[in-house]
Amino acid sequence: MEMVLLLGVLGGLVAVAVGAGQTSKKRQAERAAAELEPVKRLAEEDVTALGVELQDLDIDMAGRELGPGENADYQRALDAYEASKTAAASMSKPDDIRHVTEILEDGRYAMACVRSRVDGLPLPTRRPPCFFDPRHGMSVADVAYVPPGGTLRDVPACQLDAERVRAGAEPDIRKVMVGSQRVPYWQGGRAYQPYAQGYFGTFGPMDWMFMGMMFNGGFGGLGDGLGAMGEGMGDMFGGIGDGIGGMFDGFDGFDF
Repeated sequence: MEMVLLLGVLGGLVAVAVGAGQTSKKRQAERAAAELEPVKRLAEEDVTALGVELQDLDIDMAGRELGPGENADYQRALDAYEASKTAAASMSKPDDIRHVTEILEDGRYAMACVRSRVDGLPLPTRRPPCFFDPRHGMSVADVAYVPPGGTLRDVPACQLDAERVRAGAEPDIRKVMVGSQRVPYWQGGRAYQPYAQGYFGTFGPMDWMFMGMMFNGGFGGLGDGLGAMGEGMGDMFGGIGDGIGGMFDGFDGFDF
């Protein structure tokens, strides 16, 4: 009788643990899908923006004779556009956006090279994209800026945003949806960090710019941390459930 009761208790524990493991896996999959959707949409919007810029470049270059250097840079920009489309379409996790924005950054530099060559100017010095919205292209200067809730720091800016900041006006900031609010991309949470890494990662000294308040979403970062802690505990118990379930795989029962 005691053995029957013991088996019943063990069976109940196994059922609870296995159920927790399945719930944990389902929650992980749902969380991954929820994080990927807005980041993938962001990538697609940036790819579309590069396509529009290429159309404008095509119009500007119409009727102008392009030499081997101009053609090579033009082709490089076109290749970057096609590669970024492919990379965006194949994204399976938020981190994949880093590869997309790396390609976009290179494509915009290639376009800048085309314009410089055609105008008879030296090739442009490669600078980081505009901090406020990388779609603005290469920055032209560093300006002192204090992000909401952050500290003063020098950030690269395009010509228009540099003028806005120096005049005390609001720069044209790339914003993303977080819940029901639109916030600067650097306050969008950890899922958006690879977005910036792709654009700015090749510029080593830029890493410090995204430290501190950047990418933690202010008080939202605390919420992310607590949420991650709760998810971690759930995953831990789910893992225990998987382990216990594995222990009983192939178990045929006791022989009496």
